[in-house]
Amino acid sequence: MKEMQEIRIGESTVGLKDNLVKTAILPKSSSELERDVNIQGNVIVEGAVYARNLILDNGPVEFKSAVYAHNELHIKNDASDTIAFNKAVASCGSIVSLLISGRCIYGADINGASVKLKNCFVAGSIFANEIQIENTIVLGGCFASKNLTIHNSITGTFNSPEVSAGGTIYLLYPTAFSVEPMNNLPGTEFYNITLADLGSLFKNEKEKPNTGKIRMDIEADSQRTVLVDESDTKTLLHSYSVASRVLVSDILNLDDLENHFLIISASLGSQILKTYSLQKEDGQKSDDLTLPNIAEFFFKIISGVVQIKDLSGAVSFGELKQRYS
Repeated sequence: MKEMQEIRIGESTVGLKDNLVKTAILPKSSSELERDVNIQGNVIVEGAVYARNLILDNGPVEFKSAVYAHNELHIKNDASDTIAFNKAVASCGSIVSLLISGRCIYGADINGASVKLKNCFVAGSIFANEIQIENTIVLGGCFASKNLTIHNSITGTFNSPEVSAGGTIYLLYPTAFSVEPMNNLPGTEFYNITLADLGSLFKNEKEKPNTGKIRMDIEADSQRTVLVDESDTKTLLHSYSVASRVLVSDILNLDDLENHFLIISASLGSQILKTYSLQKEDGQKSDDLTLPNIAEFFFKIISGVVQIKDLSGAVSFGELKQRYS
């Protein structure tokens, strides 16, 4: 890997392969605002990046600072190995990462007019006019101003005027929203995993009692909600929530699940100064809580390698008496 201390290329395209770029790739004149950046593989960029179009042919690639593509950030479908963005990624146009065999990790928020992801992990949230995700994990939320399409994915929550879903969808938080009723393909299944014992599963241990996933009935769990802002403007939403059905949540100590350690460690990413792990029942340590390890764990949930047990709504009278007496 050849180290580059400064980018001095007057051409309209910067091509990088087998390079460690120590500097930022930022325009220094108006003519460089129209410069494209093409990453061909085995590249680390330590500084921030600005490009008219940012095209990634192949991995491994790591961006350690923020990335902005004015028109488009595009990762080719057949890109292999891992492509990682440690900081925020934004575009006035589209962000497209529809990977077939490779994997892309976004360590912070994504913001663009159109965002299309497949086989990606997002440690933050997605903000866009149009969002399409497939086989993707979003630990924050998918917030679309026009429409959201979600297929076989995990997301914290979502909020969009129109939502289309297919396959198996997992929600990390109790409630999600849409303006219009959801449009679901036949066979679509929704599960809420707020009370799943993700910490034990990450440690390859048995899940704690009164934990697991809650299967959602989108029609039964849907409620009409009116939101009012400071100017008294009213917004009518459909909310999809399991809050009213989670009886055991008041009995269960959510801190014992250690789910927050996984989410916080992933969202903070490179900001954490040291590497942490979870302690197993036998006193040993789990795998390190690094972004790649956490991403791999959630991908195992999507693929079915890691199975989350169903949460039973049954609570014994003795437990209720002990809790409320």
